Amino acid sequence: MSSGTQARLLTAAVLIPLAVVAVWFGPNWLVAALAASIAVAALLEFFAMAARVGLPAYRFWSCLAAVAIFGQQWYASRVASIARLGDLLYNARSPQVTLEVILFGFLLGIAAIVLASRRPVSEVFSSVSISAAGLVVIVLPFSAVVRLHGVDIPGPQPLGPQLLLFTLVLVWVGDSAAFFAGRGIGRWKLAPLISPNKTWEGACANLLGALLVGAVFGYWTKIPPAHILAMSALGSFAGQVGDLLKSAFKRSAGVKDSGTILPGHGGILDRIDALIFAAPAVWYYFQWVVLKKY
Repeated sequence: MSSGTQARLLTAAVLIPLAVVAVWFGPNWLVAALAASIAVAALLEFFAMAARVGLPAYRFWSCLAAVAIFGQQWYASRVASIARLGDLLYNARSPQVTLEVILFGFLLGIAAIVLASRRPVSEVFSSVSISAAGLVVIVLPFSAVVRLHGVDIPGPQPLGPQLLLFTLVLVWVGDSAAFFAGRGIGRWKLAPLISPNKTWEGACANLLGALLVGAVFGYWTKIPPAHILAMSALGSFAGQVGDLLKSAFKRSAGVKDSGTILPGHGGILDRIDALIFAAPAVWYYFQWVVLKKY
């Protein structure tokens, strides 16, 4: 086993138990706060890669907007929980802070920065574009982890933490299956111009691993088999798309990893790239299809 693989496994052995404990035992506000911190770190790595190709961002304001987005998602989870309990009076009187409001505030702030800044006017186009791209590509989809964890369905066990654990595990198992299958039997390149090491064999292993996770969690969560397997397949597909998109960003910036904070894995963005896309895929399927039966 290579030193890189050893470092990868050791880092995972430390981070995975911490993540499981936080998801299972932590309240929704704590999960939102931790996820916001992770998103900000990933956003800064994204901005650092963009800066390498001459695309500076409005970092501070973008990070504030990122935190606000996670706060809004926590608020939305709380309001949805209250509505399910039947307290419609509270729900009607509470101010409706939506994602549109947060994004409009971000837009107003960007306009104020542009008008007040002494930066060269030639940087405005790129700075506004990359700042907005960071929110759209990383923060908004990743914030779905808060909604997954915040699902409040009556039962013997909390469904929200189960759903988020399901999403995390399907990403972890899928990534690991793809990694080892690609190294062991991978022959057909999946996207050679973007990520030469990824193979179709690894992609299939990712899907099979996700489906296995779905079968196990279906028994635990009591979600109908067809739906839990559909969420597994969607999560696997979306996660692999997210991984490839991150690889495209890195190749465009001329870097191997988005950062160096996680031995064997690279940066924060390297670690959550699949989850960024998998989380909203699972959340929207659950919200639009599965939630109707509760």
